[in-house]
Amino acid sequence: MHGTLFAQCDVPLSGWEKHMPITQILSDAQHRMSKAVEHLQHQLSRVRTGRASVALLDGIRVNYYGTPTPLQQVGSISVPEPRLIVIQPWERSMLAEIEKAIKASDLGLNPTNDGAVIRIPIPPLTEERRKEIVKSCWKMAEEAKVAVRQVRRDALEQLKKAEKEEGFSEDDRRRAEEDVQRLTDRFIKEIDQIASRKEHEIMNE
Repeated sequence: MHGTLFAQCDVPLSGWEKHMPITQILSDAQHRMSKAVEHLQHQLSRVRTGRASVALLDGIRVNYYGTPTPLQQVGSISVPEPRLIVIQPWERSMLAEIEKAIKASDLGLNPTNDGAVIRIPIPPLTEERRKEIVKSCWKMAEEAKVAVRQVRRDALEQLKKAEKEEGFSEDDRRRAEEDVQRLTDRFIKEIDQIASRKEHEIMNE
């Protein structure tokens, strides 16, 4: 398991088979860093661009008989056109609540209710608005980098503690620290690539 894990992350496992504490620290760091990247991807999937997307509505909760419920659980969502989202509620009585929830969100969308479905037109973005959104995306990316660097700090502290408690050599600790840095560099690079792709998507839609 660990061999596959570290092969994917370009972090060599060779030499750590006899040092399970080091293996565990590196494995935990990789897992937590990947979670930071996944969180960023989820955040960016909800960023409004000039194109319709089901993911745009992921964070919306609808008042379903007094219970805040994810929009996806009260109706089907489709994208029949590049700039149009259509919601077909399972119960027609939920139309007004769905419309209300979308208007109350921070997405700046204007849904229309024709008595059968909710239609949400996605207006094109101005150049100025695109730049504002890109700036916001890079802020999210920077927050993800901060999270990754915090994991690095935690891992380095754990290695120092493990060196004292487990009795492995200082050279082993230093090699493990280099592996932690390689992990960090890889995930920081991935974050930059994700943010760059999102910027390109926003500016060229």
